Amino acid sequence: MVFAEKGYSGSSMEAIAKTANISKQNLIYYFPNKELLYKRVLKEMLDIWIEKLSFLETEGETPEVIIRRYVQEKMALSRIYPNGSKVFAHEIISGAPMLKEYLISHLKPQFDRDVLLVKSWISKGLIDQTDPEHLFFTIWAATQTYADFSIQIEILLGKNNLDQNDFKRAEEAVTEFVMRALGARKNI
Repeated sequence: MVFAEKGYSGSSMEAIAKTANISKQNLIYYFPNKELLYKRVLKEMLDIWIEKLSFLETEGETPEVIIRRYVQEKMALSRIYPNGSKVFAHEIISGAPMLKEYLISHLKPQFDRDVLLVKSWISKGLIDQTDPEHLFFTIWAATQTYADFSIQIEILLGKNNLDQNDFKRAEEAVTEFVMRALGARKNI
């Protein structure tokens, strides 16, 4: 939570220990310094995303089924791990100083595989021509905004907190937007 609110440079081990309701000594026992703890938080969040968010093509599944599942999972991660998303956003906005190599070694290979799958759908005529890389960037931006900019959405929707119905509504809107843009609905 501290990293999510203050970023890496604005966070201290004291504040983290206090928020976690443990002693600073106990925290330092497991994580001798802030950098190790921060990298662990980032890597765990990215590992969850990579595990849950790949365009896995299963025999007989249409692009629509795969895309719907992808958006649903991405929205669920924004709902379940909003602070993880905010920590990741802070890191990326800062130029990924702690995570760059990990992004290259772990996220990039999965991204490349998913882009190839989307290109195969285009070549088979299953979806309309699109820029596969920017398709992913758009889905990520549209879904992560519900975690990273939740306060803005809460204000604009006149809510104190986003609830499960808000996330479901957002999931349906984002999915339909993407499906219409890809023309994938014609292939159901």
